[in-house]
Amino acid sequence: MLNKPEDKNIAILTGEYCRLDDVFELKDKIIELDLGCGKGSFATKLARRYPERMIFAADVMIGRLRKLQKRNDREGISNIYPLRVEAKHLFSMIPDKTLTRLHILCPDPWPKGRHRGNRLLCSDFCAQLHRALKSGGSFHFSTDDVPYHDIVRRVISASRLFEEQNALPADLAEIKSDFEIRWNEQGKKVYHILWTAKANIKYTSAH
Repeated sequence: MLNKPEDKNIAILTGEYCRLDDVFELKDKIIELDLGCGKGSFATKLARRYPERMIFAADVMIGRLRKLQKRNDREGISNIYPLRVEAKHLFSMIPDKTLTRLHILCPDPWPKGRHRGNRLLCSDFCAQLHRALKSGGSFHFSTDDVPYHDIVRRVISASRLFEEQNALPADLAEIKSDFEIRWNEQGKKVYHILWTAKANIKYTSAH
C-alpha cells in the first residue's frame, strides 16, 4: 500500500531495521506505548491527561492510524506518535529500559489451537517486554476472554520477571477504550491486570 500525504506524521516502521531512538528523541522522557491501539481512543485519552508524556500508538492497520492522526490534528494533540509496525518487530527496535508503561488492551485471544502461534503474549515475549520496560515500569493488560486472561496470567507469573499488582492505578481505572465501552454497554465485563517489572534482572542486549 502506497503512503498518502496524510501519513506524513505516521512512522511507517514495517520492514525497517533501526532503533526507535534513531527515529525519536527518547532520552529522559516518560513514555507510554498503546500496542495494538486500533483507532487510538485510549491513547488519545491518555495523551490529553498527560500532555508532557510521549504516547506511542502502534498498530499494523494504516487505516486505523489515519483515523487516529486525523483526531490528533483536529484536537491539536501533539504528544501521540502513531507507529505502523508489527508488535514483535517493534520490540526488537525498543532500547533497553525505555517504556514507563505498556498497554495491551483486548487483543485477539486466538482461541483455536492452530492459531496459538499468533498470540503475542508468550514466554519469549515476556523477556522482551521486561527488557523494554524501565525498572518498576508497568504492563497493563485487559481482555474480555476469561480463558485468555488465565493463560496470560500464568505466562507472566511463570516468567518471574514481574510483580502482579492488586489494582489498577486511579488514572488507568478512569480511562476506557471504545472497545471496552461497547462491551460494557452489552453487559460484558473486561478484566484488567497490572504488573510491574522487577529490578536488577540483566539481559545481553542485541543492540
